Amino acid sequence: MNNINERLDNLKLEIQKPEFLEGKGLSNEVNIRIFCYDAQDEMIVRHFTEQLIVDQSLDCHLIERNLYKVFLSICDDKRITEKAVQMEEKKGKEFLFHNLQKFANNKSFVEKMQYEPHEPGDVLLLTGVGEVFPFMRIHSLLEALQPEFPDIPILVMYPGTYDGRFVRLFDKLEPNPYYRAFNIIGIDGSNHHVL
Repeated sequence: MNNINERLDNLKLEIQKPEFLEGKGLSNEVNIRIFCYDAQDEMIVRHFTEQLIVDQSLDCHLIERNLYKVFLSICDDKRITEKAVQMEEKKGKEFLFHNLQKFANNKSFVEKMQYEPHEPGDVLLLTGVGEVFPFMRIHSLLEALQPEFPDIPILVMYPGTYDGRFVRLFDKLEPNPYYRAFNIIGIDGSNHHVL
């Protein structure tokens, strides 16, 4: 069942279940779930996510954090957004990347994404993972988010693959190790976490 629409429908059902919201059956692991999809389905996933966020009938409350928008907000705070293009033209891509990494780091992302109080039924929904590459990598961000969001589930919309040990963005880039998450709905449509 590689039908993205069916998988997304299953995701909508899954995120409302008490087992998901309470992190039951995860062997005391953090409640981080990854929904992997083919990058060619990005527009379908974006449309679905936009509809899901405004769906008042859900038995959960989605708190979306688009990582690309978070990144732009961080750049705006540092007043570098408008200057970035000229900086890249004058000093090169590597110079720009290195300078952005100084302040657009895990700590600044987590600070921008934090909110209080976390309520039962909240789900932190991370989108824009592909858009923010290479400035932020999901495996390192999830490590930084774990201590700040231990009480609510984190759901990552991920344009790539996760095999339980490695995340591989766009299913083409070099895999990065990350083992603390669970696939929420497999490519075959199965529910991958243990309940």
